[in-house]
Amino acid sequence: MKSQTNEIKSPTRKALLVGVQLPHDGRAPMQSSLEELKGLAETAFYRPVATFTQRLAAINPKTFLGSGKVDELLHAVRFHDAEVVIFDEPLAPAQNRNLEKMFQCRVIDRPWLILEIFSDHARTREAKTQVELARLKYALPRLSKMWGHLSRQRGGIGLRDVGETQIQLDRRLTRDNITKLERQLKRIDREKQVQRKSRRNAYKVALVGYTNVGKSTLMNRLTDAATGVADQLFATLDSTTRKIKGNFPYPVLVSDTVGLIDKLPHDLVASFKSTLDEVRDADLLLKVVDAGHADFRNQMNTADQLLNELGAAATDALTVFNKIDTPADPGILEDLARQYPGAVFVCGRSGRGIAELRRAITRCYEKRLTACRVELQHAQGHLIDAIRKTAIIVNTEYSETHVVLHLKVPPHAREKIAEILNGNGVITASAAASRG
Repeated sequence: MKSQTNEIKSPTRKALLVGVQLPHDGRAPMQSSLEELKGLAETAFYRPVATFTQRLAAINPKTFLGSGKVDELLHAVRFHDAEVVIFDEPLAPAQNRNLEKMFQCRVIDRPWLILEIFSDHARTREAKTQVELARLKYALPRLSKMWGHLSRQRGGIGLRDVGETQIQLDRRLTRDNITKLERQLKRIDREKQVQRKSRRNAYKVALVGYTNVGKSTLMNRLTDAATGVADQLFATLDSTTRKIKGNFPYPVLVSDTVGLIDKLPHDLVASFKSTLDEVRDADLLLKVVDAGHADFRNQMNTADQLLNELGAAATDALTVFNKIDTPADPGILEDLARQYPGAVFVCGRSGRGIAELRRAITRCYEKRLTACRVELQHAQGHLIDAIRKTAIIVNTEYSETHVVLHLKVPPHAREKIAEILNGNGVITASAAASRG
């Protein structure tokens, strides 16, 4: 795509925003989506100078919009001296080419805008590889217009058009780069799988939700991590995993994941498979919601739909309403408490409600505990401290010859306890522990 890959970002680049409303469109209202588009544009260092909307009965296959709206946009581009027109909907390659030819300026859609932001925010090798792969896959069917100026350079008799040759060369190089990046991501994915295997004995919690709802702030509150926090869209791209600080009976790990958003590019979701596997592998999802956002319900629906697409619909989940200091009407929180009886209400910035969130996490993982009974000789009493780090000791019984521990243990913990006993104790199922 022309000028879309290597350019200097400037906050003074003027942009026109375009949104449409289609019949029977079940997504977020157009105005709300356009407000979000404005935030995306500003995050990508564009300066929106005007917004245009149209209600369409059907999409024009050549220009997406109706001819009258295209003429209106053309006049606006000239009047504002706009450098880019940003559509809130995905454009077909042909529509993109036609519009750029008419407007004589860049035309991008919401998926490409999101890709630009991801490219700006990528920091690690994994994130950079994921974003570049998504960019190339998106750009491949649109490469022809990158070389339109060469199509006028004719060769001699019997020779092919020079522009066509360049297009073919560029497509081949792009496909080669895509193959190379896919191999790199497979290697990274194998490394991640090894890391996840090392955590199989821990209880894994993933922070998920719409972008900019405060997941990283909650991550820092729960784990004392130093995760970067910024009041902007997609401030976090790389999944970060840390251990929860607190007196948990066994390791509880929390992962901060990339934010979700409406109309997320399909290629981007596919490229971020390795990162989003943290969601699929989690034992508990903390679905974080910005309680002060005017459109938080649509954000919740969008996040749930994307989580379903990721195959995480069956994972245990806990709704967490964050930023409870922001709603103008306190009655909103009371209504939400009635509508979501199991939800937790917190303010990540001030720390309010974090203690209750910890207790809620504890209750969730305790539901996964199973009961067992360990019988030790008195001479093995020194092993009790090691067992306590792996399981919850519900009750302890003493006899003249033995000590009996009634435990609640997480999955895989029986193997760990067996290693501690080293064949010198007895582990059996215990109904007493479950009653305790």
